[in-house]
Amino acid sequence: MMPRKPGNFPGDYIFHDFHVMNRGVLRSKIFSTEQDDDAFVSILSEMQLRIPIRILAVVSDAESLAFGVMAKTEKEISEYLRLVTGTHVQRWHANHETRGTGALYQGRFKACAVEGNEYLLTVLRCVE
Repeated sequence: MMPRKPGNFPGDYIFHDFHVMNRGVLRSKIFSTEQDDDAFVSILSEMQLRIPIRILAVVSDAESLAFGVMAKTEKEISEYLRLVTGTHVQRWHANHETRGTGALYQGRFKACAVEGNEYLLTVLRCVE
């Protein structure tokens, strides 16, 4: 199996702002309770102890999530999000007693580099 291609991240800034998003497979509900939201935020915090990135804003609706983050390198953001989504899938299936039933997310996360203050403000309004 071939490794994944690296994301399209710019390499000419000290810190990068990213708009990160993903959704449930077949748009299924993955954030249907307050406990689901709290569990996801807890995972974000736990993973920050391992890979310290700056979270600017987080939002989730029943079937998707988006957040703004600041990271130093492509590797840092990819590793952080790999840990977050992998841990979230495992814990979500355990809490909902659905282990072994398949994927939770539609696919790998998407992260778009945010360039310019105007775009950053738009992203933060969308994810507040």
